[in-house]
Amino acid sequence: MRPRNILIVVAAVVIVALLALSFFDQLLVDYLWYGGLGFGGVFSTTVGAEIAIFLIVWLVAFAAIFVSGLIAIGGSRNHERLRVVRRPDEMVEVNLPELIRALGERVPWRVIVAAGAALLALFAAQGEAAGWDVYLKGIYGVPFGIVEQAFGNDIGFYVFTVPLLEELRDLFLMLIVLSAGMAIAVYWARGALDFKESPPRISPGAAGHLSVLLGLFFIQRAMNYWLGRFDLLLHTNGVVFGLRYVDRILWQPGLWLLVALSLVAAVMCIYNAREGGLRIPVAAFVIVFGPALIMNFIQPVVERLWVKPDELRVEKPYIERNIEATRHAYKLDTVDVKPFAGQGTLTPAALNQDDATVENIRLWDPRPLLDTYRQLQEIRTYYDFRDVDIDRYWIEGKYTEVMLSPREMNIGQLPETAQTWVNQHLKFTHGAGLAMSPVNKKDTEGLPVFYIKNIPAASDVGLKVDQPAIYFGEEPDNYAVVNSATPEFDYPKGADNVFSYYAGSGGVPVSGFFRRLLFSIFFRDINLLVTENIVDKSKIMIRRNIKDRIAYLAPFLNIDTDPYAVILNGHMVWIVDCYTTSEHYPYSQTNADGINYIRNSVKVVVDAYTGDTDFYVSDPDDPIIKTWQRVFPAMFKPMSAMPAELHAHIRYPEDFFLIQADTFRTYHMTDPQVFYNREDLWGFPRESYAGQTVPMSPYYVIMRLPGQTQAEYMLMLPMTPSGRDNMISWMAARCDGADYGHLFEYSFSKDKLFYGPYQIQARINQNPEISRQLSLWNQEGSKVLLGNLLVIPIQDSLLYVEPLFIRAENGQLPELQRVIASYSDRVVMGDTLDLTMAALFNNGAPAPPTIARAIENESAPQSIAQGGSRKADMGSAAQHYNRAMDAIRAGDWTAFGAEMKALGDELSKPSDSGHQ
Repeated sequence: MRPRNILIVVAAVVIVALLALSFFDQLLVDYLWYGGLGFGGVFSTTVGAEIAIFLIVWLVAFAAIFVSGLIAIGGSRNHERLRVVRRPDEMVEVNLPELIRALGERVPWRVIVAAGAALLALFAAQGEAAGWDVYLKGIYGVPFGIVEQAFGNDIGFYVFTVPLLEELRDLFLMLIVLSAGMAIAVYWARGALDFKESPPRISPGAAGHLSVLLGLFFIQRAMNYWLGRFDLLLHTNGVVFGLRYVDRILWQPGLWLLVALSLVAAVMCIYNAREGGLRIPVAAFVIVFGPALIMNFIQPVVERLWVKPDELRVEKPYIERNIEATRHAYKLDTVDVKPFAGQGTLTPAALNQDDATVENIRLWDPRPLLDTYRQLQEIRTYYDFRDVDIDRYWIEGKYTEVMLSPREMNIGQLPETAQTWVNQHLKFTHGAGLAMSPVNKKDTEGLPVFYIKNIPAASDVGLKVDQPAIYFGEEPDNYAVVNSATPEFDYPKGADNVFSYYAGSGGVPVSGFFRRLLFSIFFRDINLLVTENIVDKSKIMIRRNIKDRIAYLAPFLNIDTDPYAVILNGHMVWIVDCYTTSEHYPYSQTNADGINYIRNSVKVVVDAYTGDTDFYVSDPDDPIIKTWQRVFPAMFKPMSAMPAELHAHIRYPEDFFLIQADTFRTYHMTDPQVFYNREDLWGFPRESYAGQTVPMSPYYVIMRLPGQTQAEYMLMLPMTPSGRDNMISWMAARCDGADYGHLFEYSFSKDKLFYGPYQIQARINQNPEISRQLSLWNQEGSKVLLGNLLVIPIQDSLLYVEPLFIRAENGQLPELQRVIASYSDRVVMGDTLDLTMAALFNNGAPAPPTIARAIENESAPQSIAQGGSRKADMGSAAQHYNRAMDAIRAGDWTAFGAEMKALGDELSKPSDSGHQ
């Protein structure tokens, strides 16, 4: 063998060996990782399913392609000489075995075909093994208990079985194509098929073989048309999603006709194996695709002549199915619709009754607050606050809404000279604690009042973080070796640093040559193999990003975009909402993500220190999660197994709520005529932020629902008529206790105008004195930033509250400087929420000022009430003001109104010297 050929063979062997090494290395790492987390059964089931599918499909594909190749060898025995053109004037016949010998060895045709079949079968098997979840769902699928009307099948047939049948249909087509490709290659190589001639020359054996394959193709077409009947339930013409009138009268029988014609065409092509020629195959194509083309031309005629003239009446039964199915698929059929007349009148007494709502009105917007956290609490450049989460805690005996953000380690922020391998993987391994502040408080400088701050974590309200280290979080994945010879950086302490060693159960043991080699190959990092820092107790932590972690463990779940941290018994855990989805729910409207069924079926809890991961089933009635429970019985836990302290922090996920609200914009209309005409189509409200108009996002609040006795934590979003800015309703999802997940829609009276957020912001901007003040701030080297405008339903009225932040033109430290509130026809801006509310609801006192300011250092407030400059008793005014502030803190709005009225009277007294 020539040296060049030897090198080619050696290179091929090395490449195959490296691929095999990489595959088995990945497998072994996964085995250790899954086992360390207690999910060994999940690993064995998943890998077992992949191997079983791979082997079965490979064997079937290999057999089909190999048999096709053998038939081609037998059908081309009289054409073993291939003529090769060497020169225009010379035609040389070359025997193929001699050509192979020239390359170094004689290879029998069967060996060549077997090798080609084995290689081609790999492509088919690999693709099918990657879809192992489709096979398992098809095998273990749980019925929905709902029968679809057109075909009389349970919904589970369409969600679980049809995708598996479609997978097998596509596999069948792939096998036909690969078998035909192998046959054509053999016939061409052996001279039984010549494409250079016109028309191409083909031997009788080749023609017969390809006719049979063409017959198999038409059998596959019959299967495709049979399954296509079910696709009629999953398409739209803009009016109806799912089966339509034209589908029932044309395509339902028409597809059965195409099934029958395809089988006839298959018989014709198989018969043509004896007859030869192209006449019968061409006729077969005409028989099948001719009627299909004709039906495509007939469809617009039927729609134009029978459907369009009376579309509502004709499509009404299908519109009803569409509405019913979509509402069930998005869990909207349980929305509790209630009237909201908005005829109430807010008074200090009414606010007194809803003090829990008023005290938890959120002033801090997560967007500017994140910048403030970063400036005040990152402590060191390598720490990072990625997101601000909103939650609730019992603090000092009160149900309190708070905002918090974990302080994670961002290796990318280390100085370039410090980004060594030891620093990145052994020393700077974890974050440190979190920052937490109430949603409605600020200090005298407009900065947050911290409930938890600094490193180590300190709290003035009794919250404890005994184990603040964050090894698993939202930062990009970066493996860490713990308990190495190098101590880990724990946290900074003044000019010094505190170091520690990991004391948890997380990680995979990595000591020993074999394991170090294993992970060195896995990460393509030689340092893991040669470093002397790895000792007997060393462990390696991988897949530390919590989303990646869950995706590896449960790739069949869709993961929420916003995990949030919770303090649990002195340490930190992450809660991640996960969803089961489908795109095969009959008649249900498909959303922008391509799904038409969704449930928030799982709450995943990941320990920030150990990485321990638990899956809790939050929607046990969902058939899809029931199916996965059958597949992985040891993976999921019931919600009753979740610790009560943790259960108190679950919340209705914003992603799910947004999908539901987006669907509900149309599907709140349950009357087919109203739905058809889109008479009551809704939209999301708009708001202005940082100079841009953006859709309003849902927001969490603690409030008392109309008719309820206790305030509770919930997620809500106002709705507006499509293309308009006034409010038409508001939706809410309850988050607490046994009522978790209960959806409400409060419909406004249509004979009264309710301002939407964008309209309120316009009224704020149009207020002369507020506008003048905003312009002044924007011209003094600072920038005004208006935060979330929240609509707060209180009893039978709406209160609008918006925070105002000021930051330096080039600064990143927004300060909460004013609070703007609106009720009825009033718009007021004050230094604090208390002052703003007092000015808005002053219990019959003179009309409130536009801007309310606090008295500081016992000096009178700057009144902008009408009238000239007056002189009053400053001591008496200060006493009235102080008593008013005491009344606010005590929640006594009546006393507050009385003291403010007395203050106003005091300030209205004429001066002793008379008028100037």
